[in-house]
Amino acid sequence: MNNKDFININYLKHGNTKQQNSYKVLKELDIFNVLRKFNPILVGTIPINIDIENSDLDIVCEVYDFKEFQKIVEDRYSMFSKFHISNNSTDNETILTVNFYVEDIEIEIYAQSLDSCKQNGYRHMVVEDRILRLGGERTREEVVIRKKNGLKTEPAFAKHLGLDGNPYDELLRLEECSDEEIKNMLNMIFSNKH
Repeated sequence: MNNKDFININYLKHGNTKQQNSYKVLKELDIFNVLRKFNPILVGTIPINIDIENSDLDIVCEVYDFKEFQKIVEDRYSMFSKFHISNNSTDNETILTVNFYVEDIEIEIYAQSLDSCKQNGYRHMVVEDRILRLGGERTREEVVIRKKNGLKTEPAFAKHLGLDGNPYDELLRLEECSDEEIKNMLNMIFSNKH
């Protein structure tokens, strides 16, 4: 099975109501054009249709000049409600997080000195999309129920799959699994529920 092209957000135009509304908001913000030099990619739950009521729009960006990035987002988006920039840097890496609200939708931008497709937010989404495609509507419904009951996305998937350990790391391990291995894992889960 091929992965959906998440790089171009046009797929949102043909999605559910929330995806279509997200597309409209993102286009009005012109955010993918404004941030194009930083290779922005929409990640998270909305692209893969497992969002719940308070899900936000997460965007990952590849940034090496954080001052330039910060100036651009401040110039374009600081007038929006609850605009805030957090520096979540460690000794090894700089990570800026930009948050603001548009029409009661939270926008969260993660800026990191790493190819956008190699950032965990993108990698998790691709693995989760694959699990959803292989597991079908039943898997989607069960993950959404776990999220509505308070679990974050990755822990919801890990619990559904019976994965032990750190759910964020365990999901990334599934990148190496074949579709057949993931299908077998899902079949075992469904057969154990009968």
